[in-house]
Amino acid sequence: MTGPLRVMSVFGTRPDTIKMAPVVEALRADARFESSICVTAQHRHMLDDLLSLFSIVPDYDLDIMTSDQTLTQITTRVLEGMEPVLARARPEIVLVHGDTTTSTAAALAAFYSKAEIGHVEAGLRTGDPWLPYPEEMNRRLTGRLARYHFSPTERARENLLAEGVPSRNIFVTGNTVIDAFVETANRATLPSPPQFERVDPQRPLIVVTAHRRENHPHMRAMAEAMRAILALPQRPQIYWPVHPSPHVAPVAREVLGGVEDAILVEPIDYAKMVAAVRAAHFVLTDSGGLQEEAPCLGKPVLVMRDETERPEGLAAGTLELVGHDPNRILAAAAALLGDPAHYAKMSRAANPYGDGAASQRILAALLARFRGGEEPAAFVP
Repeated sequence: MTGPLRVMSVFGTRPDTIKMAPVVEALRADARFESSICVTAQHRHMLDDLLSLFSIVPDYDLDIMTSDQTLTQITTRVLEGMEPVLARARPEIVLVHGDTTTSTAAALAAFYSKAEIGHVEAGLRTGDPWLPYPEEMNRRLTGRLARYHFSPTERARENLLAEGVPSRNIFVTGNTVIDAFVETANRATLPSPPQFERVDPQRPLIVVTAHRRENHPHMRAMAEAMRAILALPQRPQIYWPVHPSPHVAPVAREVLGGVEDAILVEPIDYAKMVAAVRAAHFVLTDSGGLQEEAPCLGKPVLVMRDETERPEGLAAGTLELVGHDPNRILAAAAALLGDPAHYAKMSRAANPYGDGAASQRILAALLARFRGGEEPAAFVP
């Protein structure tokens, strides 16, 4: 087949929008592709901020978000919304990202329309279908539907090979989140995060995010651990953009609200989060993306989960799993604050997740498979 390759990119949450933005930018800058964009708006206000930041104008907007939406509602609305979009756009390949419910439902819709499916950030696994929930099963299901798999690391490729995915359909690209994070962090100016005037630059700052569904029962224990961290002799400060979930925000504000060195703010946009991480001493999180992003700037990451689908960071030393036990979280934070050698070891570890060129490798892989171009060399940390 000749002519531009018709590629549709589908995303709808904060994480997958960040990670697909550099792919979208690369596609629209290359005349060999006819790029279309469909957003589901699974996260409406977070999505809109990012579309503005990355200058993305969607061709299709499903606008599915409702208050307190369930996973079933998200799935069915994406399926129903995607059907006429795919019939009109007729993409040769649909690109979805990672482990969101948007991605899995969009991949299923693409399969029903008989379009090929490319899975960006493919092959991440924890081994437990319930950790994280529903993300682990989302990415497994998406992987079964996809034909082309763009794996961030060699370990992710090995996971796919063990599941029977043909080697020729797997491309090790690095993670596009590094492309997005590096581009944003290198901007001449970034907006100041809200209430950042309260941050004392002479004291260590800990940037926190916490929202995972499986951590909802443990949110109080995690917040209590943060309060204990604030009592350490190094006098750290905590900056926490608090997720609005009823399982998170009320607990965070009950335990830490009014505590002088705990700066609790509403959720912030991506550029302000990059600015906050840039100012941080280390990051305390249960997020996935920050496990890859923060090490770009030499920031150690303590992961408040029992499992991670990013074991490369554990092996490299950029991450440490601390679970949700308050004593374990406190001990790990105390070590980073009180032991300069331990901090230096984590902060100087090489980031195993990318070099900023993942998007270009994805485009080269698409051309290789659909237009007979040269295959890209695999990313090697």
